[in-house]
Amino acid sequence: MTRLFAAFCLTLLVATSHAHEFEAGKLLIVHPWARATAPGAPVAGVFVTLDNSAGDADRLVGGETAVAERLELHTMKMDNGVMKMRKVDAIDVPAKGTQKLAPGGLHIMLFGLKAPLKEGEQFPVTLQFEKAGKVPVKVKVEALGAAAPAHGN
Repeated sequence: MTRLFAAFCLTLLVATSHAHEFEAGKLLIVHPWARATAPGAPVAGVFVTLDNSAGDADRLVGGETAVAERLELHTMKMDNGVMKMRKVDAIDVPAKGTQKLAPGGLHIMLFGLKAPLKEGEQFPVTLQFEKAGKVPVKVKVEALGAAAPAHGN
């Protein structure tokens, strides 16, 4: 019985060790990630899924991080056949829904990186929501050119 319990605990530990989620009330911030950057790169994008399936509508209105001079919210859209990035004031997080920030769409931009982002490392970001307030998260750095986080979220 003791071995069975130990095996169960080990399985639970391994299963939850890959979890990379943060909570702010009913808002779940799932796997914040960024791509590794080349030496000297001045900018980087941060991507995340905001799961609000149990809560009221909210808005991501900004944030801050010590790894860059400034953080902005952005969108990318096709305009006459050209992909253009534009700053937005806020990103809506619908009630009982999700909002995905991903490459090629809504995302967080970091300007004035103070050092390259290296694969396998993490860095702190504080996200600012209209209702949920300030939420500190850790952003995992994935491979240079990654299209999605390594674990598939």
